[in-house]
Amino acid sequence: MRSLSTLKTFRTWKGTLRFESVIVAVVIATVWMVAGVAPAGGQEAAAQSPAPPASETSATAAESAPVRLGILGVDNYQSVAFTQLFHDPKAAGDLRGVRVVAAWPGTVSEDIPESVANLAKWEKALAGFQVKIVPSVREVLEVCDGVLVMPLDGRKHRELAEAAIKAGKRVYVGRPLAADFAEAHSLLKLARETKTPLWTSSQHRFSPGFLGMRNHPEVGAVLGCDVYGGCPTVPHHAELVWHALHGIETLFTIMGPGCVSVQSVSTPTAESVTGVWGDGRLGTFRGIKTGAVKYSATVFGDKGVSIAGVYGHGVPVKGVAPTNDKYMGYEGIAIELAKFFKGGAAPVSLDETREIFAFMEAAQLSKQRGGQPVKLAEVLANR
Repeated sequence: MRSLSTLKTFRTWKGTLRFESVIVAVVIATVWMVAGVAPAGGQEAAAQSPAPPASETSATAAESAPVRLGILGVDNYQSVAFTQLFHDPKAAGDLRGVRVVAAWPGTVSEDIPESVANLAKWEKALAGFQVKIVPSVREVLEVCDGVLVMPLDGRKHRELAEAAIKAGKRVYVGRPLAADFAEAHSLLKLARETKTPLWTSSQHRFSPGFLGMRNHPEVGAVLGCDVYGGCPTVPHHAELVWHALHGIETLFTIMGPGCVSVQSVSTPTAESVTGVWGDGRLGTFRGIKTGAVKYSATVFGDKGVSIAGVYGHGVPVKGVAPTNDKYMGYEGIAIELAKFFKGGAAPVSLDETREIFAFMEAAQLSKQRGGQPVKLAEVLANR
């Protein structure tokens, strides 16, 4: 009985000791927290604690301080399309954290029917996205980090881009960069001399079914490419600059730069332009003037031959282009814009853009000379 009593006393004492130990531990921990001192091993544990995921950190930063963009000229639907993508509450990844804060509508180009018909409409649409419509270029430049030069009329781009460059802004110029090679060369030269991050591109360059053909596993290294697309012309822009640029930029997207000479054949139904690359590869553009208009290509490689995808959709698989996948449309180029205005490199270099415009100028000269080949070096030497 005595042993049992002793055991009960020991258990009671042990329980009391545990309770008191807990109280002491709590008091000590409280003192540490008040004093801002970590217990032994606490700093190491804190250092080993996982940091918030980078995506969460960047998302928080994007929400607190979005990149602010301004638009100069709104008669181009792309000004609305880009704004809609950037302002989408569900925008994710690179598209997140970019806002169009102000826009200067500009003036209509009376000789461009789309400009006359759409400027007021797209201005209203932008206002619906809470974009502030302002009466001057200066007021846009005062409140933005980067500038989208967006008039349909390439003749207006140089003046607007120059204002943005002088204000020290990053600049994107909508297609076409300029109305002709001379103006394009002048603007590119200004960007280079001032070290201004600036680029331009057709949205077709970033269509997955075109961009993905440069390294398509069923094609391999690209040995040649035949691109086709629409080729309407207007009197106030160089013949291929106004619209055929979509297809020609697709050609350079798949082939890469490096064209050295161009030869052109023209009929009332089509323009056929063949470029010879420095490594002997051939790339052609068929500009469709009459009949059904489609945009795509046939790509020749060291592993196989395949059609390119359909504009806005993914790369073909076993020669079949998908059309039931996600339609990208303007999203591909909008993603590149977002990355650029957040500080990334321009996805299209000034040199490649200059080569594309020299290609189109050489094609025009070849046509004027009855289809004789014209070297791009000749075009560039005159500038």
